Parts: sequence; structure tokens; C-alpha cells
Amino acid sequence: MVYLTRVEHFNAAHKLYNPSWSQEKNEAVFGKCANEHWHGHNYELYVTIKGRPHPDTGFLYDVKQLSQLIQLHILEKLDHKNLNLDVDFMHGKLCSTENLAIAIWEQLNPHLPAAVQLHCIKLYETPRIYVEYFGEE
Repeated sequence: MVYLTRVEHFNAAHKLYNPSWSQEKNEAVFGKCANEHWHGHNYELYVTIKGRPHPDTGFLYDVKQLSQLIQLHILEKLDHKNLNLDVDFMHGKLCSTENLAIAIWEQLNPHLPAAVQLHCIKLYETPRIYVEYFGEE
């Protein structure tokens, strides 16, 4: 099995806020991230696919095509957006990095060809905080 990773970057704003809680509870749980005026991150997105290289090309998958899929289905929807307000696939969800990684998987996975599998979404919120999602088992 070969693993291929494409790294992309996007900027987005959000706030962590549970609407069924009081402002005080939101601030106690989420701290500054519950700021009513939002806050932003410079996200780093690692998309890893797996499979066997094609015998004619030696490629697992054309990285240009992978980049185009990520651009079309993920980055165009997320980059320079408010995750809570502007991103259709995040409506009704708490905009944590964990939930965002799962949503990115769900958006991208249906568009990959059958010859490869999505292995991992790794999403850095900061240089010291990231999540990894490997799909449902």
C-alpha cells in the first residue's frame, strides 16, 4: 500500500458556541474561542490517500487532479469564510477542528476514484494543535 499526501492551506474564522448553553457556560467551556466577534486560524490541511500505483504511470493518483478536487470541494467553500455562517456543510454543527476534519472527509471522499481510498484528514488549527480523522470503522 502506498500513501500519498497533498498539503493545502486555508484561512477561516469561527467561534465555538453551543446555542443551547448560556453565554457564561460557553465562556467557561470554550474560553476566548466563544468570543462573539469570532476569531480566525491559518489552517493547514493534509489529505492522505492510499492505494497501489498504476502500472502504466507509477502514480497512485495524479496529484494535480487531487489538488483540483480539494480546491473545488473544500478550499473554495472554506477559504476566507466564516465556518459558522458561510459553510453549508458546517451548518448545525459546532465548528470545532474535530468536526471540521470529519466534514472535510465527508465532502471529499465521494469524489475520489474507486482506485484510491481516503486514508486520513489531518487538520492543523495552529502549529501545535491538530486533529486526524481516519473515517468510520
